[in-house]
Amino acid sequence: MESLAPVAGPPVFLVTPGELSGPVLTLTGPEGHHAAAVRRLRAGERADVSDGAGTLAEGVVTAVGKDSVTIEIRVTRAFAPPQPRLVVAQALPKGDRGELAVELMTEVGVDAVLPWSAERSITRWQGDRGERALAKWRSTAREAAKQSRRAWLPEIAAPASTAALAKRVSGAACAIVLEADATYKLHQLELPDSGDIMLIVGPEGGISPAERAALRAAGAIEARLGPTVLRTSTAGAVGAATLLTRTARW
Repeated sequence: MESLAPVAGPPVFLVTPGELSGPVLTLTGPEGHHAAAVRRLRAGERADVSDGAGTLAEGVVTAVGKDSVTIEIRVTRAFAPPQPRLVVAQALPKGDRGELAVELMTEVGVDAVLPWSAERSITRWQGDRGERALAKWRSTAREAAKQSRRAWLPEIAAPASTAALAKRVSGAACAIVLEADATYKLHQLELPDSGDIMLIVGPEGGISPAERAALRAAGAIEARLGPTVLRTSTAGAVGAATLLTRTARW
């Protein structure tokens, strides 16, 4: 079936996998409230839906309740998981810069974000504070995925230690540590066509010598972005975009 005529910025709503199997879908809960009370959708308006697991549907609103919206699905598309897969290990930054990093990386197209408790990270995710911080990162990724019209939600993993990160590095098809003093330039590296490309972003105080040694021993390559030094909250998105331009995904 042909797609609907283009509309400037139709909203995207998220449902759980399996909910896009029929011709009609009713949004309830937080998404239904957002569609009805915040976006104030009306019958006849365009509204798209994603299950975050590769399916994106175009639809038209047929009915609106107090906290619910019914959508007639007109077109459904299935998207294969992107290859190569781009994973960013993001050292925990100060304040709300972590959410900024997740937002930017989601919009760019990063497939997974691994929060990294680096030696020089000022922020520590412990107990309830860590659970709340992780929930914020995941919520930020959901909203950014909707805004950027992604068919696949990025995975926001549980926080990892340096030892766990090194293990992930050893299993990746390619692993790169961003370092301002590295010999190699990021845009000149040879990249694989499939598997995980892992990009590692350090904290505000930089990656410690012991961590650099551990990551190199696990198989990571150090590379630099350019002549300027970026904040940890923006380096991941810039690095990811640079890598994606070197793949068939962009």
